[in-house]
Amino acid sequence: MAYVKWTFRILVLLILAAFLHYTLPQRDIVRIVNTYEERQDFSDLGFTRMFWKNTSDADAMARDRDVLFIQTVKANGRPMVYRNQDTGWGWPPYSKFDTANLQTEAADLVSTREAPKWAVVTHYGWRSELLSIFPNAVDIREIPGPDTRIIPWSNIVILTVLAALAVWIAILWRRFRARRIDPVLDEASEAWDNLDKLDDKARGRVWYYW
Repeated sequence: MAYVKWTFRILVLLILAAFLHYTLPQRDIVRIVNTYEERQDFSDLGFTRMFWKNTSDADAMARDRDVLFIQTVKANGRPMVYRNQDTGWGWPPYSKFDTANLQTEAADLVSTREAPKWAVVTHYGWRSELLSIFPNAVDIREIPGPDTRIIPWSNIVILTVLAALAVWIAILWRRFRARRIDPVLDEASEAWDNLDKLDDKARGRVWYYW
């Protein structure tokens, strides 16, 4: 039984960690090499279609639509491609409505290897070549160079608040359990013990008269 409990807890923690990793903002230091627009066919994507969710219900139901992309190269030379789509008032709660402006800012920062311009791209989501999904860029700003230190203050604040909330809920749960659940379990256990004793006495009497 203990193995089942720990397996369930670990599974819940993994799901929560994956959810936070996908949803919370991440920042990459990159050099933008190109921006473009491409028609995407979503009819055969299956469950990965949810990673392409857009603001418009009409777009969400469409078999295909135009999507903006930003091609970049990281400081270590690895390529990274971002999609550029509005989030609107939906989830994740970035309230992004400036797709066209962001694409323009990205195009303005396009540079070459010989004369690089470095930028930090804030995004959420994952990049998977196997699943054909891309992280969604939500902000771009120019920085002096690839060694610029980026401190994720928003993530620090959000994770701190979530940790404090988890501790508060755990304390409330323990108090509720101590006041409401444990007494009921103790009474049930005591009643079961009393029934067990009565059963033993009854069996003893039967064997005595037998």
